[in-house]
Amino acid sequence: MQQTLAPSLTSAWIDAWNDGDVATFRKVVTDDYARVSRSTGTSHTLEQIQEDISAIRSGFPDLTTRIDSVVEGEDQAVIFWTSVGTHTEAFLGVPPTGRRVETRGCNHVRLADGRIQREEVTWDSSELLHALGVRHLSDAAPQATDVVVDDLSGEPDPDVMKTFNRQFVTGVTVVTTRDGETPKGLAVNAYASVSLEPPLVMVCVQKTSSTYPALFSGTHLGINILGTDQRDTVATFASKTADKFADLDWHAGPHGSPLIDGSPACIEAEIRERFQAKTHTVFICRVRHAEVSEASPIVYKAGRFFDSDDLQPL
Repeated sequence: MQQTLAPSLTSAWIDAWNDGDVATFRKVVTDDYARVSRSTGTSHTLEQIQEDISAIRSGFPDLTTRIDSVVEGEDQAVIFWTSVGTHTEAFLGVPPTGRRVETRGCNHVRLADGRIQREEVTWDSSELLHALGVRHLSDAAPQATDVVVDDLSGEPDPDVMKTFNRQFVTGVTVVTTRDGETPKGLAVNAYASVSLEPPLVMVCVQKTSSTYPALFSGTHLGINILGTDQRDTVATFASKTADKFADLDWHAGPHGSPLIDGSPACIEAEIRERFQAKTHTVFICRVRHAEVSEASPIVYKAGRFFDSDDLQPL
């Protein structure tokens, strides 16, 4: 006998997503219910789905979901739906952006005894991050048990990457943004040029930084390469000082990003992509404005600063 998708099933589904009434799901699924993501192959139990719904609704409190259409077959159905919500609270480690997003998906439902036994879903919670302009670098995040092996000793060494990074010579940059009318910034040496055509750059920022929420929710950022005459500025932005711009001369870029006076070079760039990588976020940005002077940049290596004018050619 063919089973159809009863109104009570779709009603419970909507109540859970729109009102947060996750307990109602228990009434419409079988004891061996499973929900499978087609994109990742991950299978979740009812309890995990209830937790996921609550987490999503905590990040998007005004979330509303509508069923666009239902296609039914023998003992199965496909539900096409659309969700709309505003990102006003932290979600999956991402600070609130205030952005209103819309996502779509479909669930392939298999029925047993009038209840949902299995759902195959073309959407998962990361789609909401995608709608916010965030991507996950899942392949770059190894298991906690993975340790780099020191080739000299042949033994696992959790500090070998620190030693490696200390051997890399970099400049010193201050990445800046605005939190309302308040300028914010932090010292960053994880900067790189990605391409010249189009002009793309990247910076990597730790999520625990006090500047991170404003930086993440912004549309533009400033990157200031500091010079040999700006050692005090380096110290300020490497400190826990609450107002790092209090005694600093700066001017706003065309889109409002703070650009530090006296820097050898400054750019203002539009944030195009945000890639989540465990403790950090990688910002890929398109340069929109640049300023370059004749001042000499400061050089950083192994915890020490050097005067670039004293460099000797090889």
